[in-house]
Amino acid sequence: MKDEARKFLFDIAEAIIHIDFHLNGERDFVKFTSNLTVQRAVERELEIIGEAMSRLLKLDEAVSITHSRQIVGLRNRVIHAYDAVDLTTIWGVVNKSLPLLAEEVEILLQQPD
Repeated sequence: MKDEARKFLFDIAEAIIHIDFHLNGERDFVKFTSNLTVQRAVERELEIIGEAMSRLLKLDEAVSITHSRQIVGLRNRVIHAYDAVDLTTIWGVVNKSLPLLAEEVEILLQQPD
């Protein structure tokens, strides 16, 4: 794996860790929806994940990450359609999609060069 690809995978893994940090390790939708600062922080980390994924796919279109194109699409939606961001969708991504993404990224990072 190219060093550049490994860097993007590391950026994704780090952003996932940061999301957990922003949420204080809790998965409480009410707290999430009542704290604009946390919402924006989570959205920013999702932007980073999506941008890193986009750059990774440009290096290697065959990278084995489930829903990689949807991850990039979410990034575009958060950035370009910011006024239509649905907190329920963001929450679903954080709770349902990120655990799988974290697992897949970790597997890829463990592969030898």
